[in-house]
Amino acid sequence: MRRIKLVVAYDGTGYHGWQLQPNGLTIEEVLNTALTKLLGEEIRVIGASRTDAGVHSLGNVAVFDTATRIPPEKISYAVNQGLPADIVVQDSREVPPDWHPRHCDSRKTYEYRILNRTFPLPTRRLDTYFLHYVLDLGAMQAAAAILEGTHDFKSFCSVNTEAKTTVRTICFCTVTRNEEMITIRICGDGFLYNMVRIIAGTLIEIGMGRRRPEEMARILEAKDRGAAGPTAPAHGLTMMGIEYL
Repeated sequence: MRRIKLVVAYDGTGYHGWQLQPNGLTIEEVLNTALTKLLGEEIRVIGASRTDAGVHSLGNVAVFDTATRIPPEKISYAVNQGLPADIVVQDSREVPPDWHPRHCDSRKTYEYRILNRTFPLPTRRLDTYFLHYVLDLGAMQAAAAILEGTHDFKSFCSVNTEAKTTVRTICFCTVTRNEEMITIRICGDGFLYNMVRIIAGTLIEIGMGRRRPEEMARILEAKDRGAAGPTAPAHGLTMMGIEYL
């Protein structure tokens, strides 16, 4: 048996997230079906990030074990022939049999994109969150910087989390504007359930003037989900990739 690592990009619009669900189609299910058909053996992938329904990815990572003789680097080409257009394997290669995408030290990078203009654009409705309010970029940047470093992010975690600890390290959290697009880019050693979307929702409130930038420190200290802002809509979020250390 060999262990194969995949890098997977997908448009999450039509899926109930990554992880297998009893009541909806998921990225994991589609990959399992396509690989099983291709390789002629029962395949069950293990994903690095269990993205939520509607969230996109340019570089999620998954592994699976197989007895196939197909060269690892060719599996990506072959399986893409059986995948829908909104899921594309970007790379495939062999890794050690004990390599696990969630148990290795890594850094994940996410982007939350806000289309900040008077009217929405139909062509960006699926991968950006439209907001017509004028946002204060400087205030958002000041608040984002407070999140950098190692903190207890319990205030930015869904109450349904099963995480053993809510302490995480954020390598950087930046807010930039390119014409009408505001991008929140955040990199860390791991993220809690809905953490990035709650951070985005809180930064949006700060950008709208509903909160002051310095409140971000008090939100962290509160360790209470009720202290933070709303959970921003899923479709504005894209997982950019994972760097293994």
